[in-house]
Amino acid sequence: MARSTPTAGSIAAQLARLNQFRPGSHRVVTCYLKVEPRDRARGKYLIKVKNRVRALESALPQLGLERATVEAVRVDMARVLDFLKQPGNLPSSQGVAIFACGPAKLWEVVPLPSVHRSRLAVDRTPLVRELAAAEDEFGRILTAVLDRTAARFFQVTAFGATEMPGLTADATRGGRYHGDQDGPGWGEHSYNNRIRTERQRHLDAAAQQLLALDKASPVHGIVLAGIGTDAAALQPFLHPYLLDRVMGSVRLNAKSVSPAEVLAATLQVRETWERTSELLLMHDLEEGLGTGWAVDGVHETLKALGRGQVRTLLVDPDVAEPGFRGVASGRLGLMEADLRGEGDVVPVLDVVDDAIEEALRQRVAVNVVFEPAAKKAIHGMAALLRFR
Repeated sequence: MARSTPTAGSIAAQLARLNQFRPGSHRVVTCYLKVEPRDRARGKYLIKVKNRVRALESALPQLGLERATVEAVRVDMARVLDFLKQPGNLPSSQGVAIFACGPAKLWEVVPLPSVHRSRLAVDRTPLVRELAAAEDEFGRILTAVLDRTAARFFQVTAFGATEMPGLTADATRGGRYHGDQDGPGWGEHSYNNRIRTERQRHLDAAAQQLLALDKASPVHGIVLAGIGTDAAALQPFLHPYLLDRVMGSVRLNAKSVSPAEVLAATLQVRETWERTSELLLMHDLEEGLGTGWAVDGVHETLKALGRGQVRTLLVDPDVAEPGFRGVASGRLGLMEADLRGEGDVVPVLDVVDDAIEEALRQRVAVNVVFEPAAKKAIHGMAALLRFR
């Protein structure tokens, strides 16, 4: 069973094993698969894998491999498919990576918080760039869960949620008759003023605590949570430095919420925020195309990637194109002519998948665009440039 929660330590150990793996003359099958709730519904993830296995099997002859090597690759792909056919083998996370090389006794299943896009590849080594970048790309998020009397704070990473020091506010005891309190001058108006003041002090203290936590260890984003209006009420108290990084809000009960629930809710907010961010990236792309600071199309994007110009790579999740790679330079091209003068070239089954791997090697930001309106703006791949 692979139903486990990924941790930074477990992934680091698997990454170390994969980096040390030497397949010799054999080939390694690498599978990255999205298993978000919408992918699991009606077995959609399995349909994706079956389609990719069929496409890869039909393309294998282009690689010029020996017959025994091709057969071993087919056996490994069948093993991956058989493993994924059992829903109980899927991890509890939203992504999974599988590395297989039967002749060299390799079989690694790595739960991941997310993957850029579902892909299946055959190469001389395990394709581990996305695995290595998982934690850094996700970053750290602070999730604040509030109610009238408490504020709880969670540090959320790609691998889980950890509770940080929280706050408990002084709260005036309520009753059926608010004016029926000990002490002179206590009426309905005074009671409501005191409640309002306590609430404002509580929200201000929560905002200050968030700022202190961020100063101690800067975060990528902020998520606000609560019941009713509690989450929205905190936003006006936030320092502008934090306000710019608010990703969204979600409904959670501060008194009973668990770290696992915080993690799931934060992932949901982050995904919605990413879809909104994709529309902003498309605006940047449109402006960049007009000024020469962006390129569109697989051909032009591969050229820019080969020159080291790419700052942000934008990828259509549904596009696949065969192509070629220069053996010495590692550059990618749609046609052999694109790599003229670079020595020997070898065919690759999908230059889009290889471009993602190369972009991660160059520490380029990778954005696979799922938002429908944004996806229409790119033709297979596009890129924002760091220099022209």
